[in-house]
Amino acid sequence: MSFLILSSAPLIKKGNSYAAYTPYVDELVLWKNSTDIEFSFCCPVWFDDRGLLNKQLDFEIKRIYELSDFNLGGFKNFIKTLISSFFNLITIFKAMSRASHIHLRCPGNMGLLGCLVQILFPKTPKTAKYAGNWDPKSRQPWSYNLQKWILSNTWLTKNMQVLVYGEWSNQTKNIKPFFTATYREEEKESIKIRDYTRTLHFCFVGSLSKGKQPNKAIELVEKLKKEGWDVVLHIYGEGSQREDIESQIKKNSLEDLVFLYGNQPKAKVKEALQHSHFLILPSKSEGWPKVVAEAMFWGCIPVVTPVSCVPWMLDFGKRGVLMNDKDINETVELLQKLLKTPQQLETMANQAAVWSRQYTLDKFEEELKKLL
Repeated sequence: MSFLILSSAPLIKKGNSYAAYTPYVDELVLWKNSTDIEFSFCCPVWFDDRGLLNKQLDFEIKRIYELSDFNLGGFKNFIKTLISSFFNLITIFKAMSRASHIHLRCPGNMGLLGCLVQILFPKTPKTAKYAGNWDPKSRQPWSYNLQKWILSNTWLTKNMQVLVYGEWSNQTKNIKPFFTATYREEEKESIKIRDYTRTLHFCFVGSLSKGKQPNKAIELVEKLKKEGWDVVLHIYGEGSQREDIESQIKKNSLEDLVFLYGNQPKAKVKEALQHSHFLILPSKSEGWPKVVAEAMFWGCIPVVTPVSCVPWMLDFGKRGVLMNDKDINETVELLQKLLKTPQQLETMANQAAVWSRQYTLDKFEEELKKLL
């Protein structure tokens, strides 16, 4: 099978081989293991990694159709965008005409062009992975809304299965609830029993960026400390907000409360989730927040903003805490109420683990086979 992947995610040229964003590569390996396919890519190509966490592709690439990066924002790049889009559309059409299966990665600039061109190939089997927020009620950029509209329009989009995170009402028949996974069945270990009457360990795992709002995690734990709770916060990740976070810690004398570890290997993050009582993730937007599912897998209770499919993941507060990032005091009050009933927290942690452990890499591979 000639399997064409169209994506904004770049391939990174390294000598005679290619690399890509690490989680992306890990997922592609699972697609390849699901059936006998030959990968072709239609995407931008970089010649340095630009700081992107990347991993070498250890499988053969049949062909690469190189696309030019462009930016839809602002009038400054308007002419450049028009020219780039025109040549990209021609390249995408050529790539799709030679594919026996078309796979779109959305949302994104290339995903938008791919959504338009795939209309011309109604007989070719297609899948699309929409890795962003599919919530029909959420406010999103116009280009994202356009992609969602095209993908769910079964008159324009034929022979397509669209994989989205979460279960949403009133969807067209080609919209399929999906998930992503980290652990295999064989990795399931007994869950560590937490003591909620001693020092409470919170962790934040993710990029130190405005979108993830690590400053809100610090603010939450700082307020709990002022209320008399014995708490610490462990932060894993790097990003543009690192200096701001360090300044926040120093300004408020939180050196004994908040600890920064930077990027850490998967094993270290797993260990942190296995021993922490709570994960805090005050994101402004998510698709499927993988770290939330990972925390739940180990009985670490998530404290997360109610974006995208998060309320569904947390069963609307039964498997975790839905955080109000606009009013931290409200979340502090809710946590204090729960901390006074440790048995309720134990139940919440167990329910989180039972739910998350349905979604393993083994199940993921089985679902991919069904798609292909």
